[in-house]
Amino acid sequence: MERRKAKVNISSAGGTAGKGAKTYKVTLPTTWVERLGITEEHRELDLAFDGRRIILSQRLNGSEFAKRQRAQGHAVRAFRLYDGDQLCSTIYADFTEQTVMVENQAVPTIKTAFGNNPVPSWEDFQRFLAERCIPRQRAGLREYLEALGLDTYDPLAIIEKTGGHMAEDQQWLSMEVLK
Repeated sequence: MERRKAKVNISSAGGTAGKGAKTYKVTLPTTWVERLGITEEHRELDLAFDGRRIILSQRLNGSEFAKRQRAQGHAVRAFRLYDGDQLCSTIYADFTEQTVMVENQAVPTIKTAFGNNPVPSWEDFQRFLAERCIPRQRAGLREYLEALGLDTYDPLAIIEKTGGHMAEDQQWLSMEVLK
C-alpha cells in the first residue's frame, strides 16, 4: 500500500452556509486519481467512514458493483422494485459483505426503495425488506407463515414467496441470485 502525508485545507464556507461553517479539502496525487479511473466525465466517488478512516473509491454502477462483489466470491442478489409495471429501483445486495448499492429510475422519490437516501446501509435494506412483508405483530401470523410453508418469520423468505406484494400499494419485487 502506497502512503503519503497530506494536510487538510480548511477555509470558511461561503454562499448560504451558516455562520462559522468551514469546508475541508485534501489534494490527492494525480497518479492515484488516474489509477482509480477518475476522469472529468466520471468523477463521482463513494466515501466511507468507519470512525477512524475515510475511504474513497470509484463510484460504480449497480452491475459493476455486482460483478466486482461476485468476482470476490460474494453472494449477490438483485432486487427490482416495481410500481405496477414500472421499474422504480434496482437494489444490488451483497449478502457476504452486507453492503447495498441502489439505482433509482426517474420516478417520484416516494416510489423508490429508499426515498431520498442514495446510499442505503444494510440496516436500511433490512428495514425495506421488512416493510414489504406482513408485520411481525399481526394477529394470525403463525397461520400466515404456515400457509406460505415457512416455520419462522424471515422477510427474505416471505418476499421469495409473495413477491413483496402488499395490500396498500401496487409495488412488488422481483429477485435474482446473480452468478
